[in-house]
Amino acid sequence: MRGRVAWIHVAPIKSLRIQARDSVMVGPTGVEEDRRFCIVDEEGHRLNAKRVAAFVSVRPEFDDDMRKLTLHMPDGRRVSGPIELGAPVTVTTSQRQEAGHEVVGPFAAALSSLDGRVGRLVRFDDVGRGVDRARHGGAATLLSVASLDGMAEVAGDGPVDPRRFRMLFGVSDVPAHAEDAWLEQRVKVGDAVVMPMGHVGRCAVTTLDPDSGRSDLDTLAALARYRGDLKSTEPLPFGVWARVVEPGRVAVGDEIVI
Repeated sequence: MRGRVAWIHVAPIKSLRIQARDSVMVGPTGVEEDRRFCIVDEEGHRLNAKRVAAFVSVRPEFDDDMRKLTLHMPDGRRVSGPIELGAPVTVTTSQRQEAGHEVVGPFAAALSSLDGRVGRLVRFDDVGRGVDRARHGGAATLLSVASLDGMAEVAGDGPVDPRRFRMLFGVSDVPAHAEDAWLEQRVKVGDAVVMPMGHVGRCAVTTLDPDSGRSDLDTLAALARYRGDLKSTEPLPFGVWARVVEPGRVAVGDEIVI
C-alpha cells in the first residue's frame, strides 16, 4: 500500500493552536519543535484544552531558532518576549512526570487571562517528552484523509477539519482507516521510517473548533456510533501513534510506503 503525506501539523506549545509545516525533520523522539512547551497550573499539573478550551484559539509564533515567542491572543492582543528560562518545574500529568523550566516574561499573565486560573508556560528539558505516549516511545501520529471523510459522513455536518485531531501526518490515497492495519509494521514516511504501535483514543478536545475553541461538533458521539465496538488499543480510536525506527526528513507530498 502506498500513500502520500497530505499534511504536517505540529503544536510547539501543547494545547495551543495547531500549525502547518511544509517539511519537518523527524528525529529519534519525533519532531524537535513539536510539543516542546506546555502550560501548567500553580502546582505543576499540566493544563490542556479539556480544562481551558480557549487555549486552542491562541496562536503561538516562534522565530526560526525558537528564541522569541509571540502569542496571538483571541482578543487581538500580541504578547511577545524572549524565551528565558526560570525556575525548574516538574510537569505532572495523569500518567507521568517530566522535567522542565518555567518561561519567564509576559506569557503567564496572558495565558492566565483566558479563564482566570494560573497558567505558566514551561519548556520541557528534553526533546520529545511533551508528546503523548512518550513513555511508550510514541513520537509520531498518522491519520488518513479518507478517515476524516468517514467521520464527516457519520457526523453529517460537512467536512471535518483535520486540526481537530492534532495528528502529525495526514495520509492521502489510502482507504478510510487503512492505518488501523499498520500496527507493528514498518511505514516509510518520506525519508523516515516509523512503526505504528497503537490506536489514538479520542477525548473532548476533538469537539472544539480549532480556531475559536467552541464545542461545535460531537466527534465522540460519531466515533461511538461507528467505531465504538472496534477492537483497539484505546477507546474511540481515530488514527495511530508510532515509534521512530529511522530518523529522516518528511515533506508534504512525500510518498508513504507500508
